[in-house]
Amino acid sequence: MLLITEVNDNVNLITEEVDGEKQYHIDGVFMQAEQKNRNGRVYPSRTLMNEVQRYNNEYVKTSRAMGELGHPEGPQLNLERVSHLIKELRIDGDNVYGKAKILDTPYGKIVKDLIKEGVKIGVSSRGMGSLKQNDKGINEVQDDFTLSAVDIVADPSAPDAYVQGIMEGKEWVWENGILTSRTIESHQKHIRRASKTEIEESKLLLFADFLSKLSNTK
Repeated sequence: MLLITEVNDNVNLITEEVDGEKQYHIDGVFMQAEQKNRNGRVYPSRTLMNEVQRYNNEYVKTSRAMGELGHPEGPQLNLERVSHLIKELRIDGDNVYGKAKILDTPYGKIVKDLIKEGVKIGVSSRGMGSLKQNDKGINEVQDDFTLSAVDIVADPSAPDAYVQGIMEGKEWVWENGILTSRTIESHQKHIRRASKTEIEESKLLLFADFLSKLSNTK
């Protein structure tokens, strides 16, 4: 299985006054089906909507749908980095709309400060699954997809290269009941090509650092 992430920056900020205290929420389109996204993938509507319904029942409705700030390198939730709680996920056609409350945690406070300073934020879905090319040559997410979290990102354009390189250059497998990652050589080659053709020069240092870490794990 691969760790699959998709970013959507079509979210809105909502501020509410509750008992004299300002609360921050974000809402908007969190995920989309049946259209090729910026990472060149498509989610069949049935695959995505079935998984959203499961996540809704098991996590959103039980107040356990937490997310992190930034781009985690694995599928597991790191409680120390939790910044928000998803309060609602609703399906409307091929879109999944969500609403999340920014929490008063250390990383939640960072999100609030970013918002106050006018930083544009987006959301990034994080899940596990496999890909298969359809008859149009587009990578299609398969029915084994499971949604792990929806995270907040402050650089919605970066996942096209940096996050995809870090997180999707690994294959995640179950070993003795624990998810562990394995680097895939073909993905490393893809990252190297992408870093030269798709990433502006200011981000090349990030890739160089990442690739050097990959080489040390072989």
